Amino acid sequence: MTFRFGSLVLDGESRSLSRDGRGVSISPKAFRLLQVLLEARPRAMPKAELHRRLWPDTVVSDVNLPTLVAEIRQAIGDGARSPVFVRTVYGYGYAFCGTAVALRRDGQPDTESDQLFQLVWGQREIALSEGENILGRGVDSLVWIDAQSVSRRHARLVIGSGLATLEDLGSKNGTFVNGIRLSAPVALRDGDEVRVGSVPMTLRVHAKPSATETATGL
Repeated sequence: MTFRFGSLVLDGESRSLSRDGRGVSISPKAFRLLQVLLEARPRAMPKAELHRRLWPDTVVSDVNLPTLVAEIRQAIGDGARSPVFVRTVYGYGYAFCGTAVALRRDGQPDTESDQLFQLVWGQREIALSEGENILGRGVDSLVWIDAQSVSRRHARLVIGSGLATLEDLGSKNGTFVNGIRLSAPVALRDGDEVRVGSVPMTLRVHAKPSATETATGL
């Protein structure tokens, strides 16, 4: 799969990384690590899983993984202290934290999905968009929640590749899924109960109507 993030493009087919159309030098292992993090975004991946993905039949030193992360950050112009794309989850692993778009072979965004995602909040049904959906009390939030227990940028719900992934954004009162407070991004399923601060919601996933069904309904 090909991904675009910022001015960079990672092409899985040609195994190349470029910025504004110009090639960026990166080792095969660092390229693979960046690809794995992009495919799993925004889920934080534990070090043990990354080791299995990168060195499936080899025992390597623990220093190898942070060395590759440092190489990735240098290649894409990211920083460890204020990461834009690759963040360290201390004591756990790493995650791709930026906004990335999967591209089709024609270079257009691959946003097709046969599912619709909604948050049900009381009598409201909030349609979620492909990509990043910010939940919070800020007026620029896609899901605006006017409650004192909710932070301005409280949580992020990312829709992509038929998945809904929820991540707390360092909120004061926490984000919960089925009663469990989030400490890392988690994939949601239809019917999961989401609580943002003290505000309860439910995720609903529906199949998109087919072209035949749409025509019949006209």
